[in-house]
Amino acid sequence: MILTVTLNTALDLTYRVRSLRPRASHRVTDVIERPGGKGVNVARVLAALGHEVTVTGFTGGATGETVRALLSEVPGVTDALVPVAGATRRTIAVVDELAGDTTQLNEPGPQVAPAEWAAFLRAYDGLLSGACAVALCGSLPPGVPVGAYAGLIRAARAARVPVLLDTSGEPLRRGVAARPDIIKPNAEELAELTGSHEPSRATRDARRRGAHAVVASLGPQGLLALTPDGEWRAAPVAPVHGNPTGAGDSAVAGLLSGLVEHLPWPSRLARAIALSTATVRAPAAGEFDRAAYEDLVERVEVTGGVGVSGAR
Repeated sequence: MILTVTLNTALDLTYRVRSLRPRASHRVTDVIERPGGKGVNVARVLAALGHEVTVTGFTGGATGETVRALLSEVPGVTDALVPVAGATRRTIAVVDELAGDTTQLNEPGPQVAPAEWAAFLRAYDGLLSGACAVALCGSLPPGVPVGAYAGLIRAARAARVPVLLDTSGEPLRRGVAARPDIIKPNAEELAELTGSHEPSRATRDARRRGAHAVVASLGPQGLLALTPDGEWRAAPVAPVHGNPTGAGDSAVAGLLSGLVEHLPWPSRLARAIALSTATVRAPAAGEFDRAAYEDLVERVEVTGGVGVSGAR
């Protein structure tokens, strides 16, 4: 079982409009409602790839009930979410069909009480015993300690469960120091962590700070991976237009599934690139165009190799 942690779950709403214009009224042509939050998106992609996945984190209120109801309809995903008194947030993606752009609106998460955080920690410790890998994903809701991910990483390491961290800001900085197996920042998050805007230098700095492997998402330029086995770059086959919401989460699913399947790093990166590209072509986060994925995964170009990483 793969465990995904989404402390700030959400109900994802995707609105499609012909053209998004400021200070104007719009007719929505399509509405898609999905259980969301980064780790939930990761879980849905992993399940579609054939893995058994358990989702944990927080959920509450009427929105939380909707999230759980929708999650129950996803084959291969087990709900182990912990209830809180506050209401689960909503995230709204407005897709401009004419421009091919997406505008994202994210509500704040619910306030988490100390007793609710303690209940989550108990649940997490119990779930680790059956996990083959853990993904810690997304922002922290109010009330959760800023060092929360660092503690969850240490618990996973003590249980000998590999862990991937995908977050930003201070939670990322503290989490890296706990020595996760993989971190997957984007270019902005990596620069904020290291102070460097040069990707190769920044990934080396991030690895020196404690991450066993660093996979940096560089947008249209693809992925840069610095690992104990080597340094690689993986580039998309061609530019793609669509809804980018959830593309990074699909890349995490590709990396995590490759880890538990013991694939070599080039194959993991090719899968991550193909999944993220196929997600841009899909209508909603946490989904991917399977035909596009199967076509792309064999054509992703991965360059680099063993002996160039400066591995410890």
